[in-house]
Amino acid sequence: MGFLDEMGKQLGGVLGGAGGGQPDIMQIVQGLLTQSGGLDGLLAKLKAGGLGDIVQSWMGNGPNLPVSAEQITQALGNPQVAALAQQFGIDPQQLSGLVAQHLPGLVDKLSPGGTLSANPQDLLAQGASLLKGFLK
Repeated sequence: MGFLDEMGKQLGGVLGGAGGGQPDIMQIVQGLLTQSGGLDGLLAKLKAGGLGDIVQSWMGNGPNLPVSAEQITQALGNPQVAALAQQFGIDPQQLSGLVAQHLPGLVDKLSPGGTLSANPQDLLAQGASLLKGFLK
């Protein structure tokens, strides 16, 4: 089983059904990671889409710069956002909004000292702990 599958399996129970009709944010993030070749690939795509300074703030020690749903859609591209939104049965704007709301904090917590963990199991454990905190 791949890292993304394992991450989704372990984190799915953390957020499953927590949104009151809202899709599971971990499933959305997992979908983005799968489509983008992992967290490094997703961040590279966001940087290439003009969000380099914003993404870097999430990885640094200072405050996280905000990102809008429109910026997420522009950086990832309408086709990718629309396809993922259709998969979850939600509006593309809603999907981009959820990603904009949760991705900065997730990246911030997964990149202590400004770098991502080299060990996928570390990312898995940290991601599960972080997402539990979002629900409190």
